[in-house]
Amino acid sequence: MDYLLIIIVILLATVFLVGVGDRFNLPWPVLLTILTTGIILVPGLPNPEIEPEIILPIFLPPLLWAIGVRVSWGSLRRQWKAVLIYSVLLTAVTAFAVAWAAWAIVPGMSFALALAIGAATAPPDPVAVEAVAEPVGIPRRLVGVLQTEGLFNDAVSLVLFQAAIAAALAGGVINPAELSLSFLTSAVIAVLIGLAVGYLANVFSRMVASSALINAITLIIPFSTYILAEHFHASGVIAVVIAAIHSSSIRQGEFTAEDRFSSHAFWEVVELLMTGLAFGLIGLQAGELVYESDLDLVRVFLEGVVISAVVVLLRLAWMSFFWLLGKAKKNEHATPRTFGEVLVMTWAGMRGMVTLVLALTIPELGGQLRSEAIILVLTVLFFAMVFPGLTLPTLVKVLKISEAGEADDRQEQELLKIAQQAALKSVKRAAQQNTDPEVVAQAQDIFERMAGRIKMAQSESTEYQRRVQEMKKMRSQWQTVRNNSVSAAQQAVLAQRNHYDLDVVNSVLHQLDIMAMAGSSASGGPILMVPALTTGVLKSVDKHKLLHQESTGTSPLPTVEKQSDISATKKHNLD
Repeated sequence: MDYLLIIIVILLATVFLVGVGDRFNLPWPVLLTILTTGIILVPGLPNPEIEPEIILPIFLPPLLWAIGVRVSWGSLRRQWKAVLIYSVLLTAVTAFAVAWAAWAIVPGMSFALALAIGAATAPPDPVAVEAVAEPVGIPRRLVGVLQTEGLFNDAVSLVLFQAAIAAALAGGVINPAELSLSFLTSAVIAVLIGLAVGYLANVFSRMVASSALINAITLIIPFSTYILAEHFHASGVIAVVIAAIHSSSIRQGEFTAEDRFSSHAFWEVVELLMTGLAFGLIGLQAGELVYESDLDLVRVFLEGVVISAVVVLLRLAWMSFFWLLGKAKKNEHATPRTFGEVLVMTWAGMRGMVTLVLALTIPELGGQLRSEAIILVLTVLFFAMVFPGLTLPTLVKVLKISEAGEADDRQEQELLKIAQQAALKSVKRAAQQNTDPEVVAQAQDIFERMAGRIKMAQSESTEYQRRVQEMKKMRSQWQTVRNNSVSAAQQAVLAQRNHYDLDVVNSVLHQLDIMAMAGSSASGGPILMVPALTTGVLKSVDKHKLLHQESTGTSPLPTVEKQSDISATKKHNLD
């Protein structure tokens, strides 16, 4: 019961901190790190005993899955160089550089244990990076590279960590050739297991139609994949990531809108609570180590500061080298492209849960070595998370790193054009099947206007930009009216819960909720809206030319149903 109470308190604290972060625009991983530090510094707190060997299988698989499903095989093929340079090589180089520094400055520490410290502190946390980077307006190109870096760096770190711990326990030395062969072998087996599990996951998913069951399957699969891979002495990390990528890539087109909405929300909750629980539980364990050890904490803290400096300076040198290399080769697709981007990508290399988990899995090695190693890792975590997380927004603002570059805009316009053309062809086919010539004429008129807007968007004319701003303003006003109307409808239905059958009430609320979610998504979407004659309706937001239409499976509020109303609305469409 005491353990259950501890878990509940940690989860409540996590939810509270995330709410505080949203309220004051602070990244929640940073707040969790501060909470963990506070837990460590408070003596006398309960310490739930967790065996080191079960920490990784409990906390890593769901977080790895949440990362993997955001990636496709196509993006992986396009970014294979970034995976190799940042996810594999940078992680390995950082681990050995930190190992050398720790071995040199910590009295009595073997190189094997120093490498374990290096492996624990080497991988940036993609969850922390995403939570901090995206809200501050870092270009999507940089965020994409940072997320790609987080795909396999955990696997590299884990292989190095396990080899280092085995060598430390055996009192032996590390054989680089044997270590490389071990990594390649485990990686190949893990890829095969991941592909097989990803395929089977899709087979099972096709057998069910419920979004809840699909989410349940995706929650079970990461744990089973990790355990299966570890059973065959393969990398559980790589197996889970590959299974997630393969599963999402071959099934993505089959998901309904409800599946995607529920899956996104479900995995956000899992990611949030698992990270918070890990930080809280590990903080409690680390706190006991600090107060039971006889170490000179000031000395150990200063050693941690030195190692933190090594981590940051090495990352700065690495990013600078590839920036200069891309500049010398005049590679327009290189990342980073400017020294400002070098600084941002360096500062965005925040450590997170994997560093925390690996620290607590260091076994007893005699004397105070385990306690010292854990305190060193936690010091690096603090300096590599809290300071960058709190100062990155200011750095981005000072360096004037734009939120989106020309390449981002061009890709968005191209993809938007593809999406609109597909939607227009589908609606045109549906309209042509109707024998009413007025409906066909209206559809043809919309096609011509939409084609004109797409062409205008690509011209980047001053007139177009002015009209875009007008449309943004009007769309914002329309969105407010729409949200208020849907909210009023929801409240009216809720007020009748005691007068109607509850299943009927919940069914109507579900439809209104879908409309509310669709409206929320549209509010941040592209300006050029896709018309949908089949299930939506035409609306005039302003007498001056804005056409805003939606398709949600139910008619938006307020609904224009009469043909005469549609004809009247048509006169106000955007030229």
